[in-house]
Amino acid sequence: MTVCTGNICRSPMAEIVLRDRFEAAGLDVVVDSTGVSDEERGNPIDHRARAALVARGYPAGEGHVARQATGPDVGSRDLVLAMTGEHARRLRALRPDVDVRLYRSFDPAAATLPSRMLDIADPWYGGPADFEECLDQIEAAADGIVLHVRTGIAA
Repeated sequence: MTVCTGNICRSPMAEIVLRDRFEAAGLDVVVDSTGVSDEERGNPIDHRARAALVARGYPAGEGHVARQATGPDVGSRDLVLAMTGEHARRLRALRPDVDVRLYRSFDPAAATLPSRMLDIADPWYGGPADFEECLDQIEAAADGIVLHVRTGIAA
Protein backbone atom coordinates (compact mmCIF):
# COMPACT_ATOMS: atom_id res chain seq x y z
CA MET A 1 0.00 0.00 0.00
CA THR A 2 1.30 3.43 -0.96
CA VAL A 3 0.26 6.36 1.23
CA CYS A 4 0.31 10.14 0.82
CA THR A 5 -1.80 12.96 2.25
CA GLY A 6 -5.11 12.93 0.39
CA ASN A 7 -4.68 9.93 -1.94
CA ILE A 8 -5.14 11.91 -5.15
CA CYS A 9 -1.57 12.65 -6.34
CA ARG A 10 1.51 10.84 -5.06
CA SER A 11 0.13 7.58 -3.71
CA PRO A 12 -2.14 6.77 -6.68
CA MET A 13 0.72 7.64 -9.03
CA ALA A 14 2.96 5.24 -7.10
CA GLU A 15 0.22 2.60 -7.09
CA ILE A 16 -0.07 2.77 -10.88
CA VAL A 17 3.69 2.72 -11.46
CA LEU A 18 4.16 -0.23 -9.09
CA ARG A 19 1.36 -2.22 -10.69
CA ASP A 20 3.05 -1.69 -14.05
CA ARG A 21 6.47 -2.73 -12.72
CA PHE A 22 5.15 -5.81 -10.90
CA GLU A 23 3.29 -6.92 -14.02
CA ALA A 24 6.43 -6.42 -16.14
CA ALA A 25 8.38 -8.51 -13.60
CA GLY A 26 5.81 -11.30 -13.82
CA LEU A 27 4.76 -10.89 -10.18
CA ASP A 28 1.13 -11.13 -9.15
CA VAL A 29 1.09 -8.47 -6.43
CA VAL A 30 -1.90 -6.50 -5.18
CA VAL A 31 -1.09 -2.80 -4.86
CA ASP A 32 -3.44 -0.15 -3.51
CA SER A 33 -3.16 3.35 -2.09
CA THR A 34 -4.60 5.52 0.65
CA GLY A 35 -4.09 8.88 2.31
CA VAL A 36 -3.46 9.83 5.92
CA SER A 37 -6.32 12.35 5.84
CA ASP A 38 -9.89 12.15 4.63
CA GLU A 39 -9.94 15.62 3.05
CA GLU A 40 -10.08 14.19 -0.48
CA ARG A 41 -12.18 11.13 0.32
CA GLY A 42 -14.22 10.04 -2.69
CA ASN A 43 -12.31 12.18 -5.19
CA PRO A 44 -10.62 10.83 -8.34
CA ILE A 45 -6.94 11.05 -9.08
CA ASP A 46 -5.84 14.66 -9.64
CA HIS A 47 -6.05 15.64 -13.32
CA ARG A 48 -2.42 16.80 -13.29
CA ALA A 49 -1.24 13.45 -11.89
CA ARG A 50 -3.32 11.70 -14.54
CA ALA A 51 -1.72 13.82 -17.28
CA ALA A 52 1.82 13.06 -16.06
CA LEU A 53 1.08 9.33 -15.95
CA VAL A 54 -0.52 9.22 -19.38
CA ALA A 55 2.35 11.22 -20.91
CA ARG A 56 4.69 8.40 -19.82
CA GLY A 57 2.45 5.61 -21.07
CA TYR A 58 0.81 4.56 -17.80
CA PRO A 59 -2.90 4.00 -17.27
CA ALA A 60 -4.83 7.15 -16.32
CA GLY A 61 -6.06 5.89 -12.96
CA GLU A 62 -9.68 5.77 -14.06
CA GLY A 63 -11.87 4.47 -11.28
CA HIS A 64 -9.53 5.60 -8.51
CA VAL A 65 -11.43 6.83 -5.46
CA ALA A 66 -9.45 8.53 -2.70
CA ARG A 67 -9.74 7.02 0.76
CA GLN A 68 -8.13 7.37 4.15
CA ALA A 69 -5.84 4.72 5.63
CA THR A 70 -7.20 2.89 8.66
CA GLY A 71 -5.47 0.81 11.31
CA PRO A 72 -6.82 -2.41 9.76
CA ASP A 73 -5.57 -1.32 6.32
CA VAL A 74 -2.07 -0.70 7.63
CA GLY A 75 -2.04 -3.92 9.66
CA SER A 76 -3.17 -6.11 6.79
CA ARG A 77 -0.54 -5.09 4.23
CA ASP A 78 2.77 -6.84 3.72
CA LEU A 79 4.46 -3.59 2.77
CA VAL A 80 3.36 -0.04 3.65
CA LEU A 81 5.13 2.70 1.71
CA ALA A 82 4.82 6.26 2.95
CA MET A 83 5.57 9.18 0.65
CA THR A 84 7.03 11.33 3.47
CA GLY A 85 8.36 11.05 6.98
CA GLU A 86 5.22 12.77 8.29
CA HIS A 87 3.02 10.20 6.55
CA ALA A 88 5.12 7.43 8.10
CA ARG A 89 4.71 8.94 11.58
CA ARG A 90 0.94 9.12 11.17
CA LEU A 91 0.77 5.54 9.93
CA ARG A 92 2.90 4.31 12.83
CA ALA A 93 0.53 6.09 15.19
CA LEU A 94 -2.28 3.99 13.71
CA ARG A 95 -0.29 0.75 13.98
CA PRO A 96 2.98 0.94 15.94
CA ASP A 97 3.55 -2.77 15.32
CA VAL A 98 3.82 -2.37 11.53
CA ASP A 99 7.06 -1.64 9.70
CA VAL A 100 6.27 1.44 7.60
CA ARG A 101 8.93 2.27 5.04
CA LEU A 102 9.61 5.45 3.11
CA TYR A 103 8.89 4.83 -0.57
CA ARG A 104 11.98 6.67 -1.73
CA SER A 105 14.25 4.62 0.55
CA PHE A 106 14.19 2.03 -2.25
CA ASP A 107 15.78 4.44 -4.75
CA PRO A 108 19.45 3.40 -5.08
CA ALA A 109 20.46 6.98 -5.88
CA ALA A 110 18.87 8.18 -2.63
CA ALA A 111 20.30 5.40 -0.44
CA THR A 112 22.89 7.63 1.18
CA LEU A 113 20.52 10.51 1.89
CA PRO A 114 19.40 11.11 5.47
CA SER A 115 15.79 10.01 6.06
CA ARG A 116 14.63 13.62 6.33
CA MET A 117 15.56 14.04 2.65
CA LEU A 118 13.65 10.98 1.40
CA ASP A 119 10.26 12.64 1.05
CA ILE A 120 8.61 12.36 -2.36
CA ALA A 121 8.07 15.94 -3.53
CA ASP A 122 4.50 17.17 -3.10
CA PRO A 123 3.31 18.46 -6.49
CA TRP A 124 -0.09 19.72 -5.27
CA TYR A 125 0.69 23.46 -5.34
CA GLY A 126 2.81 23.27 -8.47
CA GLY A 127 2.45 22.84 -12.17
CA PRO A 128 3.26 20.11 -14.69
CA ALA A 129 7.00 20.20 -13.91
CA ASP A 130 6.27 19.43 -10.25
CA PHE A 131 4.19 16.40 -11.21
CA GLU A 132 6.99 15.26 -13.52
CA GLU A 133 9.51 15.58 -10.66
CA CYS A 134 7.22 13.60 -8.40
CA LEU A 135 6.83 10.89 -11.03
CA ASP A 136 10.61 10.82 -11.55
CA GLN A 137 11.09 10.10 -7.84
CA ILE A 138 8.38 7.44 -7.85
CA GLU A 139 9.85 5.68 -10.88
CA ALA A 140 13.39 5.84 -9.47
CA ALA A 141 12.38 3.76 -6.43
CA ALA A 142 9.95 1.38 -8.15
CA ASP A 143 12.48 -1.23 -9.30
CA GLY A 144 13.99 -1.35 -5.81
CA ILE A 145 10.55 -2.07 -4.39
CA VAL A 146 9.99 -4.83 -6.97
CA LEU A 147 13.35 -6.37 -6.02
CA HIS A 148 12.48 -6.14 -2.30
CA VAL A 149 9.16 -7.91 -2.88
CA ARG A 150 10.71 -10.52 -5.19
CA THR A 151 13.37 -11.25 -2.55
CA GLY A 152 10.68 -11.53 0.14
CA ILE A 153 8.67 -13.97 -1.95
CA ALA A 154 11.76 -16.12 -2.57
CA ALA A 155 12.67 -16.21 1.13
